[in-house]
Formats: sequence, structure tokens, C-alpha cells
Amino acid sequence: MCSLTLRPALALGIVLALEVVAPGLVLAQPDLKARCSQLVSYYSRYGSTRGHDTDGNRNFIRLGAEIDCRDGRYEKGVAAMEQLMRGKNWTVPPPPRS
Repeated sequence: MCSLTLRPALALGIVLALEVVAPGLVLAQPDLKARCSQLVSYYSRYGSTRGHDTDGNRNFIRLGAEIDCRDGRYEKGVAAMEQLMRGKNWTVPPPPRS
């Protein structure tokens, strides 16, 4: 009888431990969708300039990530956008708060 009451507490403890060890690792689907949209929008806004060396909205990685986000492949879109931003020596913005 005692083991039945410990199982939910153990599961909660594991989830909380994961959040402490690797914050942001345990993201729900809506959070990933918002993150994907955030990164694509951020790059679209700040990756476009009036200079002739800009790629902004025409960047193929950004376009692919936008398609991934639209089609529900949020993890792939987020990873692509974060890699793109890091490759350009940008600071990746923190995830949006729920």
C-alpha cells in the first residue's frame, strides 16, 4: 500500500530533478510551438537590414525552420534556428514565458 502512494511522488521528483539539471529540457508541445515561432520571428526581424549583404527572410535555413514549425516539427525548427543564430555569433533569445 505504501508503494502506491510513493509512485506519484517519485514521478514528480524525477520531473523536478530534470528541470533543475537541464532547465528547458522538459518542454510541452505548445511551448515548443511558441519557441519555434519566436525564433523565426526574431531572425526575420533582426536578420534583415537595408544593406546588400542581408539574407533575412530569404535565408534557406530560416525558410526550412518556418516550414518545420508550420508542419509540427517544432524540435527540428528550433534546433535549426538556434544553430543558425549561433553560427552568426548572435545571442539566442531565452524561451518565452508561459
